[in-house]
Amino acid sequence: MFTGIIESLGKVESIQNIGGDVRLRIQTDLDMSDVHLGDSIATNGICLTVIDFGRNWYAADVSRESLNRTTLEHWKAGQAVNVEKAMLPTTRFGGHIVSGHVDAVGEITVVRSDARSIYFEVTAPKEIARYLAEKGSVTVDGISLTINHLRGNILSLNLIPHTADRTNIGTWKTGTKVNLEVDVLARYIERLLLGDKAAETTEQSKISLDFLAENGFLK
Repeated sequence: MFTGIIESLGKVESIQNIGGDVRLRIQTDLDMSDVHLGDSIATNGICLTVIDFGRNWYAADVSRESLNRTTLEHWKAGQAVNVEKAMLPTTRFGGHIVSGHVDAVGEITVVRSDARSIYFEVTAPKEIARYLAEKGSVTVDGISLTINHLRGNILSLNLIPHTADRTNIGTWKTGTKVNLEVDVLARYIERLLLGDKAAETTEQSKISLDFLAENGFLK
């Protein structure tokens, strides 16, 4: 589990294709003294398992599932990535609950200055729009952010200078692809509302206004 508060701006040192998936090596200035093999480190919002590490680097294997659902398939050696170690029970909870399980890839569609902050608009895939809420939380490339406004599947965000200085948002521009993770509670609420019908659901949710009315959630 993570909080979406970025600890380090890392760099992709190498990407190696092995047997159809990928092994990554990431350079970082994280304190690696308390890291063990098998620990989780979020990298641009993707929960990766440490399979090897040194004083200023770690390595991780990436499955085809992660490659298909994230921006990782398009990463290049030398690019900046946001890095966060898994939280401890004693960690100050500064962001929101982040699992590191990316839901979809979004696209930056607007970038502009807004006083001292930077204003962004991100277009999310329509299939995850129902999990987004104005003033709710969303994780973008591992950064815990608040949705300022929501227009359908387009969300607007403001990032303060401190966040800009400590993350890779300086590389974001119109057309940049980003990893999106919705608030974990939204996923489970949908399944709970389905009740016994959850077992009948295939790829597309059966939650609709008619469903909610029929089951007493709307009057």
